[in-house]
Amino acid sequence: MQSLRELYKVGPGPSSSHTMGPQRAAKQFKEAYPNAHHIEVTLHGSLSLTGKGHLTDWIILQTITNIPTTILWDDTELPKHPNGMIFRAFEEDNTMMGEWIVYSVGGGTIVIEGMKDGGSLPEIYELNTLDEIVTYCRTNNLTYLNYIKEVEGNDIIDFLGDIFDHMITNVERGLNTEGVIPGSLKLERIGKRLLLKALESKEEKEIEKLKILAYAYAMSEENASGGMVVTSPTCGAAGVIPAVMYFYYKDREISRDKLVESLAVGGLFGNLIKKNATISGAEGGCQAEVGTACAMAAAAVAYIHGATGKQVEHAAEIAIEHHLGLTCDPVEGYVQIPCIERNGQAALRAIDAAFTAKVVGAIKVNSVSFDTVVRTMKETGDDLKVEYRETALGGLATNYYIKNKLQK
Repeated sequence: MQSLRELYKVGPGPSSSHTMGPQRAAKQFKEAYPNAHHIEVTLHGSLSLTGKGHLTDWIILQTITNIPTTILWDDTELPKHPNGMIFRAFEEDNTMMGEWIVYSVGGGTIVIEGMKDGGSLPEIYELNTLDEIVTYCRTNNLTYLNYIKEVEGNDIIDFLGDIFDHMITNVERGLNTEGVIPGSLKLERIGKRLLLKALESKEEKEIEKLKILAYAYAMSEENASGGMVVTSPTCGAAGVIPAVMYFYYKDREISRDKLVESLAVGGLFGNLIKKNATISGAEGGCQAEVGTACAMAAAAVAYIHGATGKQVEHAAEIAIEHHLGLTCDPVEGYVQIPCIERNGQAALRAIDAAFTAKVVGAIKVNSVSFDTVVRTMKETGDDLKVEYRETALGGLATNYYIKNKLQK
């Protein structure tokens, strides 16, 4: 597995696969061919089908500003991933100087064919399943956090501290911003209004839920507007973990140090999903994005509450298990409907999953392992029709469109 630095990244929304990945590829390609007369980028598969709504063409053109660049669209998928791109650099007489085939595989991570480490950080974790990690930790008397520090070095905590600070800042920016989210859907931001509603409520449980929803909506609305967010593990799921972190920091007054540690623990589970299944909605549906974010958040919450290692695993397993089969069918290709609402629900569900794991874990041993659910998630994603994997060709994306056309 790669470092947590490859999982948690700060960048522009609305999509880590469709915005941050192409931005990263464009930057590296421009640096490789600084003297090109002009550049041609062909977007394939999901990048072509939903790239307009995800600002893929815009981010590439914003990145390669000093070289004339043409964007071409091709719905056919390249062989290795639904999010494929071909970059070509040309001399003035149209002689091709170089060509890269690039895949944006989720969370802003890219794979460049024929390049060592594929243009992203190398793998540093030798153990790639939770069962292997648990055995190693038991043998060496380590916690999950100790294990992460052993592999990554103690400075990973400083890195995650910066990530945490970005999350808090981003949520607050969303809570203080109103207006209409860019795009043809004309959705209004409601994060701020949800928070005001929470402050007006007299019911303690309702207040907590409304606040968590407000934080998740605020963050997801920032992402949908192309603001700076943290991939956790993706931009499309960027509202889940920040909402939980903000709630525990501001409302439960949990220490920053404890919350930063919980990001490490949650990140370990996200890394395992990324390695053994996928965090790309184009490859595995939204179970891969919001489902993974929910599992990461559930593990983090369980850690915050002092759960055992087994209970932390159980929390993550519950969260991902009950997102199995979740489709990725964004209306008109925007990360808005159903994505924003879905982030709010997953933030609430993460806390419930951690609670369930701690209570049930005290009564009986969990029957289903985290690794088993991850394998199941991979198989489920492979079985999903292409229409339900971030193509906007089926499901809610088409039914919403048909309904609204009929009403007009």
